[in-house]
Amino acid sequence: MDAVVIAARQDLSVRDVPVPQPAAGQVLIDVGYVGICGSDLHYYFDGANGAFVVREPLVPGHELSGWVADDPSGTYAPGTPVTVHPARFGGAREDLPDAPNLWPGGSYLGSASTTPHTQGAMSASLVVERDMIRVLPEGLPVRRAVLAEPLAVALHGARRAGDLRGARVLVCGAGPIGLLALVAAQALGADAVDVTDLLPQPLARATALGADRVLRAGEDRVDDEVYDVVLECSGAAAAVTAALAAVRRRGTVVQVGMLPAEPRPVNLAPLVAKEAMLVGAFRFVDEIDDALALLAGRPDIERVVTHEFAPHDAVDAFEAARRSELSGKVVVAFPRGEDS
Repeated sequence: MDAVVIAARQDLSVRDVPVPQPAAGQVLIDVGYVGICGSDLHYYFDGANGAFVVREPLVPGHELSGWVADDPSGTYAPGTPVTVHPARFGGAREDLPDAPNLWPGGSYLGSASTTPHTQGAMSASLVVERDMIRVLPEGLPVRRAVLAEPLAVALHGARRAGDLRGARVLVCGAGPIGLLALVAAQALGADAVDVTDLLPQPLARATALGADRVLRAGEDRVDDEVYDVVLECSGAAAAVTAALAAVRRRGTVVQVGMLPAEPRPVNLAPLVAKEAMLVGAFRFVDEIDDALALLAGRPDIERVVTHEFAPHDAVDAFEAARRSELSGKVVVAFPRGEDS
């Protein structure tokens, strides 16, 4: 079967590898679509995602959808459309009973954080544990379901701010996670959701998804102290500074976008002067179930997917995915997915 493999920095190839076989408690999936995430881009272009260095061949990808190919237990029939919760949680912590995403010792599909690396989904077939399977709701196409994992990340980030009903929300960054954060804030009852970005093309995508206002950073004024919640999705230090300026007194800034693991200058003075809260958000717990329901009810969310490539064009797919003026979510489609 075909698998996209990253061997080192800017060393990507499609390899013919054996089809994995499911053991007891596992399910074999025919992969349809795999989204390219920021961590995948770092593994390819930098050879590392933060401190996690590619030291052996790595199949990337943790955003996927497809169909059950084989379940030895008979729980899931062949052909059942599914997505996958990509986390294998680590050892339980008594002080974090409701946050398995923070338990140490876990793993995530397509990650070099473990040795051996945890191989990902960008292959024609994939074996996962049965409890990682999520069956798609009636009427949810497999292509749209590839957004379940990043939408779950956005929902988790938005919920870290607390109750959003009636809130005025600003989303910083209109990349795929920012666009899905817009969707998440809308779904959680925000009264208004504005979006800011440096480029006009991502802002046009935000407008198509129903943003109340779009603001081009550096050109349009973002009002200070007016937003109840700011969801910072760009991962840029300058955007963190802007988020802290935009949030109201005793408002909340949620850092959804991943930041570099190195010192960067950020103006924290407003955090103190306004008694604002700066909150982190890491992956998600079980929000993927809510993400699937939301995707089933809103076909327009599929607009976040702007490009689709075949596995043998994966290098072009990665190049497109890092150009936010060109693309939203870029997916790699395996043959059966192209026919769905």
